[in-house]
Amino acid sequence: MPLTTKLTQRLGIQHPIIQGGMHYVGYAPLAAAVSNAGAIGVITALTQPNAEALRSEIQKTRSLLRSPDTPIGVNLTVLPQLNSPDYPAIV
Repeated sequence: MPLTTKLTQRLGIQHPIIQGGMHYVGYAPLAAAVSNAGAIGVITALTQPNAEALRSEIQKTRSLLRSPDTPIGVNLTVLPQLNSPDYPAIV
């Protein structure tokens, strides 16, 4: 049963739930499943080796969605890293 709030209405979701960005877990199948269930699924950018791989994962996620209007999220880690991603290329 959907829970309607201002947040769910603005984001176009049925449940006020946003999947956390999880390193080595936040891939297209999980993000699409969460979004298809009425929440917001999240892809983890840091899990991807480069910007092209992230772009591909976003496209894969979109292909798994029931509707092109279904929202998804991308988690960008901004904390210090030993091997920081190429954020300018990602953005």
